[in-house]
Amino acid sequence: MTSKRSVALVVVTSALLGWVVPAPAAHADNRRLNNSVAANVYTIQRQAGCTTDLTVNPQLQLAAQWHTNDVLNNRSLDGDLGSDGSTVAIRAANAGYQGNVAETVAINPALAISGIEILNQWYYRSDYMAIMSNCAFTNIGVWSENSLDRTVVVAVYGEPA
Repeated sequence: MTSKRSVALVVVTSALLGWVVPAPAAHADNRRLNNSVAANVYTIQRQAGCTTDLTVNPQLQLAAQWHTNDVLNNRSLDGDLGSDGSTVAIRAANAGYQGNVAETVAINPALAISGIEILNQWYYRSDYMAIMSNCAFTNIGVWSENSLDRTVVVAVYGEPA
């Protein structure tokens, strides 16, 4: 109850004194999208005959997050290389993952992207399809971020050492 009174007091005081209180920044929660990408990759692996499970790995997710933010904020980037010249292997190792890795990147010039749009970008690229259907990749990390005119999704796939 005290915190509600404190917030009300700040709002009233701000209004009376003409202060501008910034609204909390909106930050999209893309967990459902990220999880659906992992689920779709799992389905592609099953269709390819894979019998192993695909598990989300926090280290690969961190590597995916780093690259997603890099691509979102550096418009000259459109693929696997980072603005610092880093590769997916370097980012995964820096995140603490040991093993063979690969990545797929989707960029949409809009505020949002759907799972269908992601798969349309990845499914029909033979190099990306080879990555997604590789049964050796039993770990995955997916991250996505949005800006008003660009959405980036990165999936990092791992084969544990």
